[in-house]
Amino acid sequence: MKRRQFLALAGAATAHTMFNAVPAYSSFTGGRKQADYSLRIQQLTLELAPNVRVSTTGYNGQVPGPLLRLKEGVPVNIEVINETGTPELVHWHGLKIDSLNDGAMEEGSPMIAPHGKLTYSFTPKPSGTRWYHTHTSAGSNVSRATYTGQYGFLYIEPRYDIGGYDQEIFLAIHHWEPSLMPMGPPMNALDVTYKYASFDDKLLTAAEPIRVRQGERVLFRFLNASATETVELALPGHTFTVIAMDGNLVPQPRAVDSLVLGVAERVDAIVEMNAPGVWILGSVDSNERTKGLGRVIEYAGRSGEPVWVESSRKPWNYLDFANLLKASDADEEIPMVFAPVAAGPDGLQRWTVNGKSYPDTPIFKVKAGKRYRLDFVNSSSELHPLHLHRHSFEIVSMAGKSCSGLVKDVVNIAPYSSMKVDFIADNPGKTLFHCHQQLHMDYGFMQLIDYA
Repeated sequence: MKRRQFLALAGAATAHTMFNAVPAYSSFTGGRKQADYSLRIQQLTLELAPNVRVSTTGYNGQVPGPLLRLKEGVPVNIEVINETGTPELVHWHGLKIDSLNDGAMEEGSPMIAPHGKLTYSFTPKPSGTRWYHTHTSAGSNVSRATYTGQYGFLYIEPRYDIGGYDQEIFLAIHHWEPSLMPMGPPMNALDVTYKYASFDDKLLTAAEPIRVRQGERVLFRFLNASATETVELALPGHTFTVIAMDGNLVPQPRAVDSLVLGVAERVDAIVEMNAPGVWILGSVDSNERTKGLGRVIEYAGRSGEPVWVESSRKPWNYLDFANLLKASDADEEIPMVFAPVAAGPDGLQRWTVNGKSYPDTPIFKVKAGKRYRLDFVNSSSELHPLHLHRHSFEIVSMAGKSCSGLVKDVVNIAPYSSMKVDFIADNPGKTLFHCHQQLHMDYGFMQLIDYA
């Protein structure tokens, strides 16, 4: 089973590296308007550190792919060339676009044939930190799909700029060299473990420091591009003022000691550089830092070994950034209970939504203009990053507590917990809802929504 199609653009700036836009070739447009940007899906060898190389697939020969900066409301044509031997597609995650261009096979998006090409046209919206990535299926083949380097930032520039910062730094989290391992009783299923983890394309020991000056305000745009892993980040001696989640401004910006990002989540946070020294920005999990998930923050005029300091942290809670007021009433509530099915002889566990695994899950029908409440119940012992395509949703209840104003396109629901989110049916066409954890999505954790 394969999924997702779309892609392109280039013109990048991640923390300290700039890339020029890659022009599209007019011969690829097939009579359509010439593409503005081009992305190539290519096999590559990534050097995470000296003598640490991984074979993967990426865009335009780099990982992450080029930072794509588009303007909100300005139409764009993007060309994708698949230079691999397998069908591919790319999903524009978090954009309010049509089903055909969204890049999900289940919605009707076409696959890009091996050594084929395709041009997509859409008007980018809403503004904010979005991203693009493959949306194919991997199954038990952990060298495919989101286990690879097929991801990149997609930033939709707003018609206005929030300003108020001195540096803007994009950092994408990813885990490398995955393998399947048995979890043991009670489910006896396989899980994924990794040898390395990184920000962007370098391990902690090999990356150039992020250089700052005392008094600077640095805007970090974080993306969790892992296939399966939730990550908690900290920067000792500093706090993060969260201003946006999944590209949407939060109603209650708040300073926190650490950030938690489920798979596919983004967090934009301002850090006041007011603790001169050489520090490690990284995972609070020492094993993950050892695998490479960190980056040195170096103040001007300071040198020496980077410092990591363990500290107490308040539990991460979406409610801290929401309005604690009741949201508008919904026109209809849709119950969604998520549960595992014990693994079969192959060790691969299936997942269900209301007792059914995709493609046997019935299609939910909605009517344009109505407000729908998805009532999530996680009856499993695992975190689930839940994503709704082509729409965003508002969190309206967590563990029975009402809230409003916090708009996201991914929510990470805790084990044995409940959450309610509302979306407005204002983008007709097939819409895919699924768990963004690759192993769960591949084995049944999907649901289609369509307009009546």
